[in-house]
This record gives sequence, C-alpha cells and structure tokens, in this order.
Amino acid sequence: MDRKMANRKLIRLSQLKNKLATENLEEIDWVTFGVIVRKVTPQSANNGRTFSIWRLNDLRDLNECVSLFLFGDVHKEHWKTDQGTV
Repeated sequence: MDRKMANRKLIRLSQLKNKLATENLEEIDWVTFGVIVRKVTPQSANNGRTFSIWRLNDLRDLNECVSLFLFGDVHKEHWKTDQGTV
C-alpha cells in the first residue's frame, strides 16, 4: 500500500466537499476510499439504460456520504457488488 500511495494525497470522503471548495484537486494526485453503506435497486434512465446508485462513506462521519452513479459497462460489471464492500 505504501508503494501505491507514494506521492499521492489521501482525502477522506468526509473531507471531500470541503477540499473541493478550498483546493484545486485537478492539480493533485489524490485518492479516497469508501465503503458502500447503501445501494439503491438498479434504476432505468429515460433512454432505457439501467444504472445503479451507491452511497459511500468513510465510516468517520456517517452523516457525510457521497453518491456514486454507475452507468454502462461499470454498472454491468459492478451492480452485484455487496453492500459493505470497500
């Protein structure tokens, strides 16, 4: 993990909103981790394609979640991922 994180900045999901407002993250090589705390049953978009919505949390502040929308091949490959997965 140390090798993978070399020269990268860890930003916790619970800090992401604040960091986006105060830093230019496009200029930083950063990484975050999240746990799937809630999954919505796959939905159909207006164009008929199916997508998933995951709620992610870093388990530090359970009130601060990030919604992740999965479309296309990403949805097809990962929609069965279990809640609780990191």
